[in-house]
Amino acid sequence: MWRRFRRDRTGMVSACVVIVFFLLALLAPLISRLYGKDPYTTYGLDRPGLLNEFFYPVKPNGGIDGEFWFGVEPQLGRDVFTQLLYGIRTSLLIATAVTVLCLITGVVVGVTAGYLGGRTDYLLSRFIDLLLAFPAQLSFVAFTPVVYALFVSPEKETPTALRVITLITVMWALGWMGLARLLRGQVLSLREREFIEAAKVTGASPWRIIRKELLPNLWTPILVQSTLMLPTFVTTEAGLSFLGVGIVEPTPDWGRMFATGARHYQNDITYMFFPGIAMVIFVVAFNLLGDSVRDAFDPKTKR
Repeated sequence: MWRRFRRDRTGMVSACVVIVFFLLALLAPLISRLYGKDPYTTYGLDRPGLLNEFFYPVKPNGGIDGEFWFGVEPQLGRDVFTQLLYGIRTSLLIATAVTVLCLITGVVVGVTAGYLGGRTDYLLSRFIDLLLAFPAQLSFVAFTPVVYALFVSPEKETPTALRVITLITVMWALGWMGLARLLRGQVLSLREREFIEAAKVTGASPWRIIRKELLPNLWTPILVQSTLMLPTFVTTEAGLSFLGVGIVEPTPDWGRMFATGARHYQNDITYMFFPGIAMVIFVVAFNLLGDSVRDAFDPKTKR
C-alpha cells in the first residue's frame, strides 16, 4: 500500500499540504511569538495610521506590508496572519476530536451490529435510521443553542470551553451513523467467509475474531471515511461559527473570520481572501488524499 501511495504524485502532494496545515495549527503559538504579533491585540486601534476614520486599513490590499504580512482586520485592526493561524488551530482541533469520536463510535456500533446480527442488529440499525432522519445541518444549528442554554443562563456569556465541548458533542452525536452503516454491511459479508468460520471452529472468542480477523479487513473503509469526514467537520464547524452558534469573539476561528469578511467585503475584500483560499486548499487536499488512500489500498481501482 505504501509503495503504491508513494507513486501517486497527487496523493503525496496532498499529504504534504495536509501535514503543513496540521503543523501550522500545532506550532501557532511558536510562529506567533517569532512573528511578534498575536491574534487578540487591536493594533489598528492602539496605533494611529493603520485604520482610517471608517476603521478600514489605510494601506492598500487590506494593509499588507512587511510588518503585517496578511494585513489588518477591519474595525478592530487585529493581525490577520495570526488570526488565521489560530483559526486553523481551533477548527482543526474541533474537527479532529469529532472525527476520532465518530470513528470509534462508528466502528464499535457497525462491527457489533454486523457481527452479532439478529435482534442486536435490528435495534442498532433502527437507531441509526432514526438519527439519520435528522437533517444534519439544521440539527446542528437548532441543537447547539439548546445545549448552551442547559448550562448557562441566556443573560450570561457562554464560556469558550463550553462552546467547544458543545460543538464536538453535537457534531459527534449526528456524525457517526454513515460509517457505522458502511461497516455493518462490510461485516455482514465478511462474517460468512471461510476464514471467519475457521476461526470459530478453532474456538476463538468473538473479541479475538473481531480484533484479528475482521478489523484488519476494515482498514480501507475506515481510513477512507476518516479522510472524508475530517474536512466535512471543518467546514461544518466553520459554518456554525459563521452563523453565530459556534465559536464567537474574541476566539480566532475560520468561520468567524468568514463572518467578519462577509460584513466588510465591499470595503476590504482582501480580509476574506486569505481564510477563503486556505479553506479551499485544505478541503481539496484532504479530499484528494482520501482518493489516493483508497486507490493505494485497492490496486484494481484506477482514476
